[in-house]
Amino acid sequence: MNRRSFLCGIAAAAAASQIDPENLLASPAPGFRLVDVTQQSGIQFHHNSGAYGGKLLPETLGSGCAFLDYDADGWQDILLINGMDWPGHKRERSTLKLYRNNRNGTFSDVTRSAGLDIEMYGMGVAIGDYNNDGYPDILITCVGQNRLFKNTRKGNFVDVTKSSGLGGRQAFSTSALWFDFDRDGLLDLFVCNYVKWSPEHDVFCSLDGKNKSYCTPEAYRGETCWLFHNRGDGTFEDVTAHSGIFDSSSKSLGVAMLDYDQDGWPDLLVANDTQPNKLYRNQRNGTYKDVAVEAGIAFSAEGKARAGMGVDVADFDNSGTPGVAITNFDNEMIGLYRASSGSFADVATQSGVGLASKNTLGFGCVFLDSDLDGALDLAVVNGHIDDTVRNVRGVGYAQPPQLFLNNGKGAFHDVAAEVGGGFRQPKVGRGLAFGDFDRDGDLDLLITTNHGAAYLYRNDQIAGNRSIRFRLVGTKSNRDAIGASLKIFDNGSIQSRLVKGGSSYLSQSELPVTFGVGKRDKIDRVVIQWPSGRTEEYKDIATGRAYECVEAKGITRLQGF
Repeated sequence: MNRRSFLCGIAAAAAASQIDPENLLASPAPGFRLVDVTQQSGIQFHHNSGAYGGKLLPETLGSGCAFLDYDADGWQDILLINGMDWPGHKRERSTLKLYRNNRNGTFSDVTRSAGLDIEMYGMGVAIGDYNNDGYPDILITCVGQNRLFKNTRKGNFVDVTKSSGLGGRQAFSTSALWFDFDRDGLLDLFVCNYVKWSPEHDVFCSLDGKNKSYCTPEAYRGETCWLFHNRGDGTFEDVTAHSGIFDSSSKSLGVAMLDYDQDGWPDLLVANDTQPNKLYRNQRNGTYKDVAVEAGIAFSAEGKARAGMGVDVADFDNSGTPGVAITNFDNEMIGLYRASSGSFADVATQSGVGLASKNTLGFGCVFLDSDLDGALDLAVVNGHIDDTVRNVRGVGYAQPPQLFLNNGKGAFHDVAAEVGGGFRQPKVGRGLAFGDFDRDGDLDLLITTNHGAAYLYRNDQIAGNRSIRFRLVGTKSNRDAIGASLKIFDNGSIQSRLVKGGSSYLSQSELPVTFGVGKRDKIDRVVIQWPSGRTEEYKDIATGRAYECVEAKGITRLQGF
């Protein structure tokens, strides 16, 4: 069932299955609560899609968000991306918002003083220290010209789009990420593009033959993603064609970095809308090869291309190999893939995630250990693309987010209704990111909605579980240590994480890595595999704390945690 047939009402909304996956699992009460602290924290934001009745395609897709430490004070700040009014239909001025963490549970709007009070039709965000100066820089993807803002280290940013070589490219860009594809110690840039669209070439689509409606992606030609190589002098080279990334059939909305073949070189997974997903394997010579079909992740189990939106990658079953979540259109279910012997199997149905997501339209998704029990959970935000769907039985425009708790044995159940804070209140969800904004050791959630508010949920642990957190600083590797692998070992158990940017949908979570360890007061050891190839190991480390690991210089405890 494709999106066009759904919106036309050709097929009735499917009734929910009589089999409730939650009945198959023991479902104890979650050991944490979520508290909506948006208002009390000082976050005041409203996304402007620019919608005025013209039904222009970008209005349906929302915008993203990020946790970042822009002033390098050790506290996570917040960035919210915004759209703007269309030319000829000006009603208000709208910009992105940068909120500085006041270190007391509140934030201050520093957008203007930071030099970011600029109008653009923003979509996504990627955070990375591309010049290795210790301060994160910001890439905003847009409808039109993407923008690169360099951190001056003085509390503000300067627009270096033109001087960096990223200027002069008009597109409908979506998600992006920084990563070091050639492992030279410099962050390169990957940008997803959706379809060939502009206001001047908008296609007229209609459900009744008279009134304009939002078009589906089938109405437009695809567009290639872009890969930019960091030259190390502040400029970037477009290596899209040479690298093997070029593919004008793609309609890309989400991207995640992973080490698919466990060779230490970063690969890429791209979620495509109504086109096959792409799995670009790094061939270690500056080029990539798409292996999605043979890896079993290009299509659904039925052999169909789904409407991929958001994507995240993590070792959710502690098997030592990457697992994948891809959010899709309603009636398509979330794709939850487990890796084995170089290929992926979709285990969404047997895991409990599939049926629970069948009647939702997912966008942002992140793996995180929300209850700090050592098993990665899956958070998803949902929301439809057109408010006219509210007239179709069983499907709403605003839809509840979902928080699938991992029982540690390969099964999940949705506890969104049990964690409080109004988290399960229906929203037209789009962006989703996590970060420990209050430095209490657990992971808080940030959500954006289409043409609506942003939400900040504080995570409060009630079961007494602990975490251990690591902030990595590269020296020979890129300073953010993006691409580094961490494994912790304790009493026969192993957990692994990858330092990565991007993932989710149009958004980015914090770069420090968090492991939940339950009630344990120490771990036996942590092993770090740096992007440079260097391996470091530290033993008998106390939990309930955060540490900074500097490549080739050792580990120190971060104070204040």
